[in-house]
Amino acid sequence: MTYTIDEATKPALESFKRFDVDTQLALLWFGYLDLKEQLQPAPPQSVEVPARTLFDQFLELSKEEQLQAQRDIINGAANEISQGYNALSPNAKLDVWFMLAQGMEDGSIIQVPSDYQLPGETDEFVALIKKLEFEQRINFMLSVVEAMG
Repeated sequence: MTYTIDEATKPALESFKRFDVDTQLALLWFGYLDLKEQLQPAPPQSVEVPARTLFDQFLELSKEEQLQAQRDIINGAANEISQGYNALSPNAKLDVWFMLAQGMEDGSIIQVPSDYQLPGETDEFVALIKKLEFEQRINFMLSVVEAMG
């Protein structure tokens, strides 16, 4: 899948970049929940294999280290996981985040606290995202994950 940042996704992308790292992580989680029912069952092997390799590194970490590794990717830290992430295609990067979200669902990856509430300043962002069609939401997610690292 190729993608471009279109005029409908630019405001959401700029808004997303202004949030702190933990809010960005939460928004990725909620974005996954919003999209998961419509996602294709499995990406091609050329996407899934490298994404799975990086995801498997997360499984070897403690829950606290998993959270830090996710923060490090967003912040562009110079470490093994971030460097592995940066070497991935945009689609494989997105697949990593989807795998992380699935891991959160099954408990193998640190979860968003059950009492977590998005900050009020995300309301406008969420409204922007809700206006986007499915393909635009995927393009937005690809743009976000490609910009990380």
